[in-house]
Amino acid sequence: MAAHFGRRLRKGAATTAVAAAAVAALSASQAPGAAGDDHGRPAAAGSSSPAPDAASDGDATGNSPYYTDLPPLKSPNPSPSSAVGDPVARGEAEAGIPATVLDAYKKAEAELRSSKPGCNLPWQLLAAIGKVESGQARGGRVDADGTTVGRILGPQLDGNGFALIKDTDHGEYDGNSHYDQAIGPMQFIPSTWAWAGRDGNADGKADPNNVYDAALAAGHYLCRNDWDMSTEPGLHSAILSYNNSQDYLNLVLNWLQYYRKGTHSVPDGTGGVPSHRSDDGTPSTHTPAPSDPPAKPGHKPDPKPDPKPHQPGGGSESPDPQPPKPPVPPKQPTPSDTVDHLEDAGTARLTAMAGHAFGQRIATRAETKTGTAVAKVRVRFTITGDTDATFAGGETVATVATDAKGVAHAPDLQAGEKTGDFKITTAVVGHQVKSVGYTATVTARAADTLTRTGDTAMTCTPGGEFAEQIQVKATYKGAAADRVAATATLIKADDDATENDKGPYFKDADGKTVRTLTGLKTDAEGRLTLPKLYADDTTGTFLLRVTTPGGGTVTVELKVAAADASASPSPSPSATS
Repeated sequence: MAAHFGRRLRKGAATTAVAAAAVAALSASQAPGAAGDDHGRPAAAGSSSPAPDAASDGDATGNSPYYTDLPPLKSPNPSPSSAVGDPVARGEAEAGIPATVLDAYKKAEAELRSSKPGCNLPWQLLAAIGKVESGQARGGRVDADGTTVGRILGPQLDGNGFALIKDTDHGEYDGNSHYDQAIGPMQFIPSTWAWAGRDGNADGKADPNNVYDAALAAGHYLCRNDWDMSTEPGLHSAILSYNNSQDYLNLVLNWLQYYRKGTHSVPDGTGGVPSHRSDDGTPSTHTPAPSDPPAKPGHKPDPKPDPKPHQPGGGSESPDPQPPKPPVPPKQPTPSDTVDHLEDAGTARLTAMAGHAFGQRIATRAETKTGTAVAKVRVRFTITGDTDATFAGGETVATVATDAKGVAHAPDLQAGEKTGDFKITTAVVGHQVKSVGYTATVTARAADTLTRTGDTAMTCTPGGEFAEQIQVKATYKGAAADRVAATATLIKADDDATENDKGPYFKDADGKTVRTLTGLKTDAEGRLTLPKLYADDTTGTFLLRVTTPGGGTVTVELKVAAADASASPSPSPSATS
């Protein structure tokens, strides 16, 4: 949740109850139900109820505070239109979303529709989260490139009523070198942005303060773990991974349904900014879920409680306008708090051929200072360096909980086409400890066997051309070796692989003589057809050798000889007189 914007208003418990009951009545017929089971996970700071269990690799916001304002009781009605696209609402002012912010949400949806079609992310979900986290970037206070005018910061996460997250970015994003703070319009904590950040406006950098970058990052964050936003379990799991609170889930679902009824753009900087936050000292109240039962007919709670409640003895007194906050209970230690360092747990050398899966998996153990293994600790693995390698599923970041022996096994690694070394770093989610790193190597595609596909003798007359083109097939461990680089050279002798300076030759694009070809590649079936061969005036037997990385080699014999005179027809006898 962002820092305080403008004056902070207090929401009385009774007033909140009125809004809650009314929205519940409205929402009961508008939206799918929200999961309401309590699986024992703690609620976020400022939340009144714990959240259902959600598979999460660390809340995006660090459970920072958020705006708790509910949508208007009456959702906007879209104006009738035959045009294809989103309906345009001209109703409630809250339906207006600043133009640049709205554009960022829709661009993020379009990109994810292409890159992760199974996610089915609606841009209205990004709008709902953006509303709750920052009031749509403080009412759309962004410049022409989508960067916020001034930083949007949440409170420092020092454990005093919030999560305890010590500085992870050296103050680069939040300006705080002691503790992390949620940053930007989508309120990422720096440690999450470090791996989830995206460049949404193609300016060459991922900036959490840019609404295009933040919206795209939020979309990818929500779409990880193969969650499908068109299903209730997928939608709820994704929202809870952003902030693990049932109240937060209900609030986002209410805004999602509200925006789905219709929206319209408003000029940047003119959007409304919410007034109430989950940490503003208001007594905790339940946020209605779209599935909460409607208020009973005729029930009209008093919207304004007696400002001077009667005291025993008939007297009255004014309540303290700013009652002291209740003491914050001490933070209960978690398994990650006991971890002192991460150690390698017997990972073998990480090597794979380009385009192939690594045969080894990374194993990392979480240990206390005395070397005792720690179970149920979330370890984050991040691929870094100039590489297109990924974990299984196409992601470059994966979070895995340690098992009973304190070991976390990273998902399978998949090599890309870039060869060379890259790194995999480790970290304990939400806790800074000494980590361990790994180096992985991607080698070029290889073939250990090359064979000629035909057996026709390769013969030619001096100055002529060979009738057949040579074709070879590459295999690796018995399987077809596709996209393997190959080199073809006319060599001097079987035991002398230097290039010959006479005999058969190839032609380059300009028709010039060449006797070595590089940059050749096998096709999807491991086959390679060489260009046409020509002969100069030298007769004899010559050798062509084709080689590949991995030891594949085949040598083909070429013969250049004058035409057989005996095969020519006899001349006609001379005429006699």
